[in-house]
Amino acid sequence: MCSRLAKIHLGAGSLPRDCTITDISDGGVKVVAEFLEVPPQFTIIFAPDYSRQCQLRWRIGCEFGAEFID
Repeated sequence: MCSRLAKIHLGAGSLPRDCTITDISDGGVKVVAEFLEVPPQFTIIFAPDYSRQCQLRWRIGCEFGAEFID
């Protein structure tokens, strides 16, 4: 379990939004984010020079899990 601030980029034409990583593994990530629409694929930005492409796997309210696909 962790609590790490990050950004989520939802796609072309959108600005990165704040999120909190609550769990991370080699294969994926669990995120809490206070916005409604999460597309099937998106990018998590951990640092200015480190990001990962993700595929949404599940969602409950403002918490969701995603698999790394890059």
